Amino acid sequence: MNRLETMLLELKDTSEFMVDLAYSSLLYNNAEIAEEVLFLSGTMKGLSANIQDAVIEIGMAKPEDVAKVVVAVRLQASIMNIADAAKGIADVVIRGLGEHPVLAMSIRDSETTITLAKVEGCSLLAGKTFGEIRLSTNCGMFAIAIKRDRTYVFGPGRNTLIEAGDILIAKGPEEGASYFRDLADGTEKCL
Repeated sequence: MNRLETMLLELKDTSEFMVDLAYSSLLYNNAEIAEEVLFLSGTMKGLSANIQDAVIEIGMAKPEDVAKVVVAVRLQASIMNIADAAKGIADVVIRGLGEHPVLAMSIRDSETTITLAKVEGCSLLAGKTFGEIRLSTNCGMFAIAIKRDRTYVFGPGRNTLIEAGDILIAKGPEEGASYFRDLADGTEKCL
């Protein structure tokens, strides 16, 4: 896969993740999750600018590839529109406009939640892989992403190492969320 294809794939994956987080922030009226959407929006702008630079380079180096360049630009613009829509949803929550009776009814019927938890150095999770801790087996929470510094690891697998300082984003039953947060911050000392 070339550099442009890799960047477009990252842009697509990030926009999909933003939509998931934005809807979850709205559903659960969770400003913390909405803030992640806004953070990702900034990441998307930088990546989008890099894509535009790569497209210009390709167009200048190989004028015969102009059709491919146009497709890449259109794809990039479409993905950014999706990301902007997710940002708009998150903005509703951040402004405090996310509470609505229909949403409240759907929350009562929902059996899952999305939560964020920072892994502290004293946590049992730090320095272990997801396969070692069996998070979903132990607390019912399923990690959908890791925020590490300013980057994201989407869909971490069983061999993905959890590091102190990671912010884990997980989905699962409400009753498992507090145990998950306690594991991450080191309050809970057994798996």
